[in-house]
Amino acid sequence: MNKNMLVLAYLGDSIYETYIRKYLIDKGICKVKELQSESIKYVSAKGQASYLKEMMDNSFFNEEELNIITCARNHKNNHKPKNCDIITYKYATGFEALIGYLYLEEKIDRIEEIINYILGR
Repeated sequence: MNKNMLVLAYLGDSIYETYIRKYLIDKGICKVKELQSESIKYVSAKGQASYLKEMMDNSFFNEEELNIITCARNHKNNHKPKNCDIITYKYATGFEALIGYLYLEEKIDRIEEIINYILGR
């Protein structure tokens, strides 16, 4: 399995966004502009970092998951985020990497537990 944290984050970003988009469509939102506006609350770096920190504070993650988050968060990256500070960006990268990792490990049930926590279901 690929342990490149930025590759995991790249994959995780798309997986997570797909879940959020489906959730919003299932809620009955039919206008693309409204879908985009609502999705930002969940998929922005600020939103992802906020959910991740809350989940960490609530001891939601196991040791293996925390290791992935930490490795991704601490991974050297030359990217300069334009819509948030670097700390928020690194937390979001940790979150996305975890989703990517879980997806490649075929731990879909765990991804859904994370999504359900975030969506309050």
